[in-house]
Amino acid sequence: MNQALADIIPVIQQAKNVLIATHVFPDVDAMGSLLAMGNILCSMGKKVYLYSEEPANHILEFLPGAEKLNIGLPGLEQFDCCLALDCGDELRLGRVKDNLLNIHPFVVVDHHAGHKKFGDFRWVDPGKSSTGEMVYELALELGVKIDYATAYCLYSAIVADTGSFKYASTSPRTLHIAGELLTRGVNPAEISGKIFDNFTKNRLHLLQEVLATLKLYEDEQLAVITVNKDQFDKTGTTPVDTELFINYPRSLATVKIAAFIKESKDFVGVSLRSKGNYDVTSVAGKFGGGGHRNAAGFKLQGKTIDDVRKVLLPELKLLLNASSN
Repeated sequence: MNQALADIIPVIQQAKNVLIATHVFPDVDAMGSLLAMGNILCSMGKKVYLYSEEPANHILEFLPGAEKLNIGLPGLEQFDCCLALDCGDELRLGRVKDNLLNIHPFVVVDHHAGHKKFGDFRWVDPGKSSTGEMVYELALELGVKIDYATAYCLYSAIVADTGSFKYASTSPRTLHIAGELLTRGVNPAEISGKIFDNFTKNRLHLLQEVLATLKLYEDEQLAVITVNKDQFDKTGTTPVDTELFINYPRSLATVKIAAFIKESKDFVGVSLRSKGNYDVTSVAGKFGGGGHRNAAGFKLQGKTIDDVRKVLLPELKLLLNASSN
């Protein structure tokens, strides 16, 4: 057993009242892992508080147990453990990060390569496809039987973060775990439909707007798309509806690196995707972000889309040329 995993097992076993959190603006891996972990700990007879800064958005509400999320914090003195999942940086815990970090022991389970160390105990493994895969391994070590709802959440987490098992992070172990989860009655076609075929008409109109912004650079090896607040207003959508849009420019045969620059109310966010040996975490890290080799991101405040494009493009071109040599 991995030593970091071995270290957190007794901590979790001894805890009686656990608060579980993940990063703000959670994706399917984050939310699926949180809900699955809640089920696992409840099956061990522990009291569990599933914390979220906001309710599950319409992209995530298909996950079993999403309605159990608690918005806001109760008295923290009741908790004897906090478990943060899929969170590579304490800042991503959100507005109440300082409150959460005052719960001890504070345990972190994460798979981001750019993880910034925080908490009392950490199991960080960038070699894992997803935090969902890690939660499955944790359940095995805890001796917990995985029920249908838990399997549904974990399979969803793994499928989403591997892009239906097409990303380089997919390992033989990933596929084995996915197969084991299917034996619990999970329907893969149903889950893939919920994740990848869930567009509303408004969301499709937004995609049309975003794809019209596509610009290609460096002999069409570098692709950039953008979205602004006016486009959200025009289509009746929100930033949540841009989930997976970055995969469209990345899917171009010539493209090695893709960037999606998104204007939100308080910041401009950037999602980066790449193929092969192009490590976009190296670029995200220069702007205070992080992620994985082929999937990373960052946020900047007080900037416009054009501001971000001007500082981002030179860095992406450097990465493209350096990795090509």
